[in-house]
Amino acid sequence: MRIAIVAESFLPHMNGVTHSLLKVLAHLRGRGDDVLVIAPASSWLDEPAPSRVEGFPVHLLPSLALSGYADVRLAAGTVARVRRILAAFGPDVVHVASPFVLGWRAVQACEQLGIPTVSVYQTEVPAYAARYGVPWLEPLLWQRVENIHDASTLTLVPSTFALDQLRSRGVQRLNLWRRGVDTERFSPTRYDAAWRATVAQPHERIIGYVGRLAAEKQVEDLAVLDPLPGTRLVIVGAGPQQESLRARLPRAHFAGFRTGTDLARMVASFDLFVHPGESETFCQTIQEAMACGVPVVAVGRGGPLDLVDPSRTGWTYTPGDLQGLRTAVVDLIGDDAKRRAFGRAAHASVQGRTWPVLCEQLVTYYDKAVTVQRRRVHLADTLADRVRRASRSD
Repeated sequence: MRIAIVAESFLPHMNGVTHSLLKVLAHLRGRGDDVLVIAPASSWLDEPAPSRVEGFPVHLLPSLALSGYADVRLAAGTVARVRRILAAFGPDVVHVASPFVLGWRAVQACEQLGIPTVSVYQTEVPAYAARYGVPWLEPLLWQRVENIHDASTLTLVPSTFALDQLRSRGVQRLNLWRRGVDTERFSPTRYDAAWRATVAQPHERIIGYVGRLAAEKQVEDLAVLDPLPGTRLVIVGAGPQQESLRARLPRAHFAGFRTGTDLARMVASFDLFVHPGESETFCQTIQEAMACGVPVVAVGRGGPLDLVDPSRTGWTYTPGDLQGLRTAVVDLIGDDAKRRAFGRAAHASVQGRTWPVLCEQLVTYYDKAVTVQRRRVHLADTLADRVRRASRSD
């Protein structure tokens, strides 16, 4: 197939959207597909964005940094500019990853060109409004989300929560597409006793978090865990709240941004994984922790509801109930046998969720979008022909 991927964010900024796109690109290269990536450029002060990934060209559009979060880039340009790029490439289908600004332009351009779109809902942007001090923007942001997905040929969602969320807002043509996990990289075999000794005392249990240090992740909620005796809180990640979180979590060890096997050995060495963010549509880091045999305590909203099986692989707690978070953590930290049993069940639950399987499912959605678009064109042509015949008979 000939596929254009329009990425709301991309390298060098690494997040859940970028991570999944890199897996998709590797899969499409293996299939022999022809791919073009369209993404925001980084600033000249940052690590330069690549011009090719997996051998595929990356068309970079000028971008501006999001105020207060320089790592997030918003692509400049018009619908007409995106339309010209797509028309020159001539894709069979356009994959729009986590659309909002650039993605909305791409969906409009594809409508004008008659190209089918598969839009992947990955980020609950409207939920960020209150976290960033602009709650009055939330209804407007939801209107944008609805417009994007109403105009898309197909919409893919990563969890049943996201499916119900968009369905309740009237969005149609929804399909479930989860995320894969690299069970070779993220494995209990990555456990590293030497690393543990650098961050915690032998008697301490490590409570780990992995993710961006930004307002929407609610990492400050982990302050209820920081003073727990016999534990060490380890924070893996970077972001605009890093310094303020150091002040809020004075006993925590901040490991910085980590990737690859370095990240995997840290996660596999945790005793317990926690995730407090309420606006996760999936939460890949939870799945990676489970692949490492680490049980999870997560907020009971969004993607974690599909991933964490309470009383078997971990616990969920009611959003805002920080005492519930603390109680769930204490329950597992204080019972080694239970924690290990939960960890074994967590590991077993994610086996088979490989990226090749999920990426091949994605290709079937590309095919489905092409078929839907052809039917639309056929119906439109048939209707136009009937109108012409009727006008002649009159």
